[in-house]
Amino acid sequence: MVRVATRPLRCRAALIALIGLLAATMPAEVGGAAGCLRPPVEAPIVDPFRDPPCPWCAGNRGLQYATPAGTIVRAAGAGEVTFAGLVAGVRYVVIAHADGLRATYGGLAASALEAGDRVPAGAEVGTAGASLHFGLRRGDRYLDPEPRLGRLQPVPRLVPIDGTPSRPGPPPRLRCPTAAGGPFAPPR
Repeated sequence: MVRVATRPLRCRAALIALIGLLAATMPAEVGGAAGCLRPPVEAPIVDPFRDPPCPWCAGNRGLQYATPAGTIVRAAGAGEVTFAGLVAGVRYVVIAHADGLRATYGGLAASALEAGDRVPAGAEVGTAGASLHFGLRRGDRYLDPEPRLGRLQPVPRLVPIDGTPSRPGPPPRLRCPTAAGGPFAPPR
């Protein structure tokens, strides 16, 4: 008769489960992965990026979100404010990121930011009006922001079932697009 050692296998499985649970509760690197940005708002995109055929031609040089007025707009990534003000009566904030990208937030109802302010990823940029324009540029070239945006997903957690009030959950985690294995990174 052959004896199979099951105890080491159980311990290994428990250790793997514990590592997975700990990894799931660790904070996400918001805007930290290469090319991965936090969505500026949680709202539907009503007008996608349309690359204009020439520098002066019509198109949509970013994403247009349908936002209820007063929606908080958050920085897609960390950076420095290079412009904050009105252009033809529309409020804009532009943030330069360390990787050379510049993010433009347009259609803001209000913003307390000024040129020179340092902004961490996820910080409040301002509040949106009836819609929000979010654009990305590298140099003078406009880029489609959508492939670079991650998705905010809630972090699974245990809650009491004995009637004890549960504590607030952790903030959502940023899931970033990947080049291989599908559009989004697998759970950690």
